[in-house]
Amino acid sequence: MPNPHRGEIEACLDGTSFRLCLTLSALAELESAFNNDDMLALAERFQSGRLSARDAQRIIGAGLRGAGNDILDDAVGRMQAEGGAAGFVDIVARLLSATFAGPAAPIVGAIAGEIAAGLAGTGGVRPSGPDTMAPPGSPSPLRGGVRGGGPSKPAVSGITAEERPRPFPGTT
Repeated sequence: MPNPHRGEIEACLDGTSFRLCLTLSALAELESAFNNDDMLALAERFQSGRLSARDAQRIIGAGLRGAGNDILDDAVGRMQAEGGAAGFVDIVARLLSATFAGPAAPIVGAIAGEIAAGLAGTGGVRPSGPDTMAPPGSPSPLRGGVRGGGPSKPAVSGITAEERPRPFPGTT
């Protein structure tokens, strides 16, 4: 059973339940894979609201290895998740949320909301679970409007309390 206080989640891949955790080593692995100098640059990459299949593969692979599973990224790419591509996005959103549940939780929540909004716009399935996405129809804290419309807002440190992204339920 995963320990949420350690940032662990459980995910079903290829019909098998796995524990995932982005440990410090797993985060360092992602910094290297994404050519980022530090965790802030890594968080900014995730904050963009865009997620490639390769990004999901690397994040899930690092989470699996961080939890002690000996599974390479290429093997993750051949696995199946319930819900298809949206299932992988759900795993990534839950893993990032569990990892950054402290002060970064509002940012991670905004990222998951952006991903969910993008999937909804394409007819995809949204990430599931009460703590993996912003409420449907909520304004996008990353782009300044509902579901991505409007001008960009300033960085989180330069916005007012009213403009800050709301954290997921249960993370504050």
